[in-house]
Amino acid sequence: MTMSFHTLKCPSQFTGSIYTHRTQSKIKCNPTLALNPSSILLQTDESENLPESKKKSSSGSTPTNSRKSSPLLSQINTVGIIGGVSAASTLNFTEKLVKWSSKDQEENLPFVVCSDPVLKKELSSCGSSFHLNTKNVCLNLDSTPILENLRSKRNFLEQSGARCIVMPCHISHIWHGEISKGCSVPFPHVGDCVAKELKRANLKPLEAGSNLRIGVLATDATLTAGFYQEKLQNQGFEVVLPDKATMEHTVIPAIEALNRKDMEGARNLLRIAVQVLLVRAVNIVILASDDMRDLLPPGDPLLKKCIDPMDALARSTLKWARSTQQAQKTLKT
Repeated sequence: MTMSFHTLKCPSQFTGSIYTHRTQSKIKCNPTLALNPSSILLQTDESENLPESKKKSSSGSTPTNSRKSSPLLSQINTVGIIGGVSAASTLNFTEKLVKWSSKDQEENLPFVVCSDPVLKKELSSCGSSFHLNTKNVCLNLDSTPILENLRSKRNFLEQSGARCIVMPCHISHIWHGEISKGCSVPFPHVGDCVAKELKRANLKPLEAGSNLRIGVLATDATLTAGFYQEKLQNQGFEVVLPDKATMEHTVIPAIEALNRKDMEGARNLLRIAVQVLLVRAVNIVILASDDMRDLLPPGDPLLKKCIDPMDALARSTLKWARSTQQAQKTLKT
């Protein structure tokens, strides 16, 4: 078993990527900003192994006394991050936490990241199902190995000192309820975060007398799971999804073009899919797919009508961290 721990001494300059086939992680930081270690990146090997002293089975076995008394991080606002299908997306989310938490000279946010190539393979088998005429692979396969894997990551992060746990992965949220059950710390759902954020925006319907409509673009696995629809409807929104023709002629071909490295073709098809939803009088389109999010360039005018739900999850996480830290300061005064 091979394993690598990396202590990030300069989180405000943190960028990086993980090469899972070599079980290595590569971190770039500015040595002139060296601080006391406040964040740790963990990567397991392809046998899904964690150190014996840090393992905890999904059955809830009691951790060792050393783990109880000596967590990796002890700050009250420590965040635990469970990586998902894409290591790049996990690091993109983490980098946002670092950058946004360091605004206005604030102290950087302590965090622990758990990235596992085995989990990536399991989740990818779910996210690769795009055909509407077949039963969704993700919802019919035996999810026991995925659940056990995700629960073990949650347990590890709890033992490591995380006071809040997040999963910046759309597919993983299919099992959010099962994974978060019995968790000893807050475990926000990305669907709740984006729905509540849109509610606070006080948007107005584009058509008089109609409900406020929110569009959702995602892979078939995420749409079939239905958690974005449920969370949005709970906040009073009317949810508009791409119809069968749009999925078959724009969304699925866009993802297929992306897999062929035809970026321009994928980008044009995604633009059509977004415009189809906008024609149906939606205020905002949620791009609930990492691939879709990265297709549109920063200056594309359509991005003004789109929202990345992982941004809402990051903002919600930072809000929790700041309020927790402020509450601690208040108690000390």
